[in-house]
Parts: sequence; structure tokens; C-alpha cells
Amino acid sequence: MQIFHGTTIIAVRHKGRTVVAGDGQVTLGDTVTKHKAKKVRRIYHDKIVVGFAGATADAMTLTDKLEEKLERCNGNLTRAAVELAKEWRTDKFLRRLEAMMIAVDETRMFLISGNGDVIEPDEDVLSIGSGSVAAQAAATALMRKSDLDAAAIAREAMAIAASLCIYTNDVVTLEEL
Repeated sequence: MQIFHGTTIIAVRHKGRTVVAGDGQVTLGDTVTKHKAKKVRRIYHDKIVVGFAGATADAMTLTDKLEEKLERCNGNLTRAAVELAKEWRTDKFLRRLEAMMIAVDETRMFLISGNGDVIEPDEDVLSIGSGSVAAQAAATALMRKSDLDAAAIAREAMAIAASLCIYTNDVVTLEEL
């Protein structure tokens, strides 16, 4: 069985704006099978933006689960993320899902994983996926040393990741809060 590889998702909060950006490449084995996949989307009345890396069906299941938790928690992203991580880790079905997720609102930013992780970064940048190290390093440097806004920083970070990571392309979906 061939395995789908990587992606890059980055979240940046800078100058009062928050963005999540993701590339569009889907790779099966050593072949790019799709160039314009949408891995970033708005949920919960367009107040939350999520980006995912991993198996698409798994990521969509987790997105639906997060939205259910947000409905039950009246939009409280922190509570919903913790509830999702708990269920993801303990549920017999969900435990097998292979994906990671970034979820942001206007004030919070979380990495959520099936290991029970709900990680809020020390700095206002967070990334997941195969090109995440390059994207996060680029975004951090740009936040510290440039006058770019959050969207421009995310786009530049994604371009740098795409130039280095074979599982990341330069077709970027960006959502801004």
C-alpha cells in the first residue's frame, strides 16, 4: 500500500491579524497526484480556522469532531481542543486516525494531535507537516526582522518551505481572521 506524504500548514499571528496557510500538494508514493488540495478551512460560523496534515479522510473526520466540540463548548476553542484531544486519544476508532491539526481563533492558536497534545506555542507562529521546520523558521525570522503583515509572512514562509520540501508546493490556501 502506498502512503500519502506530507504537507505544510502554518499559523501566524502578527500585528493584530491571524492567518493559517497550507500548500496544495498531495503525494502518493513518488508521484504528485494533486496540486490544488484545500487543507485550510473555516469552521464554527467562520470564527475558527483549521489546517490539517495527514490522511484527508482522517483530517475531515477530526475537523467535524472539533466543530461538534465547539458547538457544545459555545465556541470556546481551548475547551473544544482539549475535549477533542481526549476523545482522539482514548476512542478506539479515532485513535487510528493519522493526521495533525492546527486550530486558531482571534486569540488562541493550538496544535492538536492524536497523542493527546494540545500545544499553544510560546511565540505567535505554529506549523505542522513535512515542511514545517522550514516554514516556522522563516516565519519566525520574518516576524522579528521585517515589517510584513501576517499574511505576507505566511506566504513567504510557505514559499521557502516549498523550495526545500519535496512534499510541499507553492499553491497556497490562506485564511485570515
